[in-house]
Amino acid sequence: MLAERYLNVIGDSQEAWRIIVDPWTGGIMQRALAEATLLSVVGGLLGCWIVLYEVSYSAESLSHALFPGLVIAVLVGFPLVLGAGIGVTVAALLIAIFSRSLGIGRDTAVAVVISAMFGAGIVLALSPRSPPGIQGLLFGDILGVSDLDLLLAAGLAAVTLLALRLLHRQLLVVGFDRMSARSVGGNPRLVDTALLVLVALATLIAIQGLGSLLIVAVLVGPAATARLFTRRIVPMMVVAVLVAFTASVSGLYLSYYVGTAGGASVAGCIVVLYLLVLVGNSIVRRLLKVRNLGGPVNFRSSETAQPPIQRRTL
Repeated sequence: MLAERYLNVIGDSQEAWRIIVDPWTGGIMQRALAEATLLSVVGGLLGCWIVLYEVSYSAESLSHALFPGLVIAVLVGFPLVLGAGIGVTVAALLIAIFSRSLGIGRDTAVAVVISAMFGAGIVLALSPRSPPGIQGLLFGDILGVSDLDLLLAAGLAAVTLLALRLLHRQLLVVGFDRMSARSVGGNPRLVDTALLVLVALATLIAIQGLGSLLIVAVLVGPAATARLFTRRIVPMMVVAVLVAFTASVSGLYLSYYVGTAGGASVAGCIVVLYLLVLVGNSIVRRLLKVRNLGGPVNFRSSETAQPPIQRRTL
């Protein structure tokens, strides 16, 4: 009797282990996991600055701006990274020109340029000359990542992480007090430009896996989740990376066993994690308030928390 139970436990353990390990035995899922890891690290770290500087709209706009460049790259036969880079560069230049020469304001310039470019990309993608499946550029294909895609993404990720390390003090100084930043060595214009460039680089890293519509999920979602725990930048970065990686692995498991799209599954898991943390955070605060443990607890602040970063648009 005991031996039979023991064998059943062993069998169940082996089955559970097989379910955990099986997805990662193939090259497709291994490359997808490597891409997801790069996205988690870059998206988690950079996303904290995107959220704290409140430039999520600019990040989303850039991801949409590169779509026509991607379509043109497919039609002409250029690498996707090159087409995405051209799209982002053209969008940034047009936004700068329109906002200064037409006097319509940067927010309005961003809306006009991004809408026009995204619409142009849709027209090109739906034209009769477009090859089948080109619409997949909107959502990416994390399961279709090649070794060359991984090498390019790894190189761009290394550049992005190095830039974040070098700019860390500038980002803190300008974010703490933009008006007085220059008096302590801060350069707001440098920070604005650098953050814009880094968002563009992160977009290039994520384009193959998540496409132009879902990139904003990995750039904003994990950092927004981490902000529910703390506003201290280093702990927030650590939590954001962990959230992004957990959601990425969960999304890949879901895609493998359920058959859903890989990129959409990852983005969906990021949203689910955010909602779970948001609801859990609200419940805990209400329970603590009901028990009269010193009144309502604000998990977003502490004595050592940094002041909220002043809002502006890149």
